[in-house]
Amino acid sequence: MSAAEKLPNSLGSNENSSAPPATLIERLRVLREIVSIEGNAILRAAQTLGVEAVRAAEMTANCEGCVVVTGVGKAGLVGKKLVATLASTGTPAHFLHPAEAVHGDLGRVRSSDVVWAISNSGRSEEVVRIAAHLREHSAGLIAITASNDNPLSAAANCTVAIGKHNEACPNGLAPTSSTAVMMAVGDGIAMLASRLRSFTPQDFAKYHPGGALGRKLASVDQIMRGLDACRIAPSDITVREAMVSASKNGRRTGAVMLVNASKQLVGIFTDSDLARILETRNDVALDESIANRMTANPTTATSGMLLQDALAVMSRRRISELPVLDSQNRPIGLIDITDIAGLLGDQDDPAILSFQP
Repeated sequence: MSAAEKLPNSLGSNENSSAPPATLIERLRVLREIVSIEGNAILRAAQTLGVEAVRAAEMTANCEGCVVVTGVGKAGLVGKKLVATLASTGTPAHFLHPAEAVHGDLGRVRSSDVVWAISNSGRSEEVVRIAAHLREHSAGLIAITASNDNPLSAAANCTVAIGKHNEACPNGLAPTSSTAVMMAVGDGIAMLASRLRSFTPQDFAKYHPGGALGRKLASVDQIMRGLDACRIAPSDITVREAMVSASKNGRRTGAVMLVNASKQLVGIFTDSDLARILETRNDVALDESIANRMTANPTTATSGMLLQDALAVMSRRRISELPVLDSQNRPIGLIDITDIAGLLGDQDDPAILSFQP
């Protein structure tokens, strides 16, 4: 039997529950039990959510101003995180500290704003004190609290009751399960609101331009080589003429994009295609029409496509160059694998699987 299988099932299984767990197994048991208590509380809350939670998401999605989130203590800290969730998923939001509110910051709340007031008990003095004002001077007050039977719920237009939960704290005192549930329910409301707003990955990318996440959400337009750095040639000339006319100083792309008289892409000729001609010493082919040697109707990306989607296509098709086209099928740039190798830095991402060109 493994050590994990021998773990006791309850925090209270020790004769002296206040004594520090002495062994590694006991400490691991306590840690797992605490996380399990919080997780189970979230699952129970999920099963009890009803129409009021949906109504809260609808009010949030329809908000024409900002969502103002308020709370004190641990609930306030949860509120600050939920502000970040809302803001990053298409719902403008900011935090209002209830103690600062009564010293002038109530002026931050406008008639077009929706307010989220978070309090597990629904009796936090600082929050209850400003609840009536918030309801009167906003487009709606949403209370996120344990039950419908408290002063905050009575003042609100909508109450999302998250239920009462035993705290995971061994002493049953520190907010743990309750704050985990607040966070999860708030995230759920925010996510539903973003769905109701038809918030897309492209919209998400606008708010996350930095770091690894920003790079994953970048569009091909942000990463591609522009036309001034690409090799382009007419499709009705020879291979040799195309190589000369499309030559570029500096680091060149690994392909020539071939266009017709309307500047629309009709084919692509890669360095690998040229290498095959040279390796077979087929010098005559250099003076043949490049249209005979190009890849006609090549795989392409469109302007606005996410970079991660473009890389997935390149990986799946095992290609090293991907032309980017506008709505008229005219090249506007080129994704070259040498420019973006390791850009995302996540080797488990299917969009950047290694491949041989």
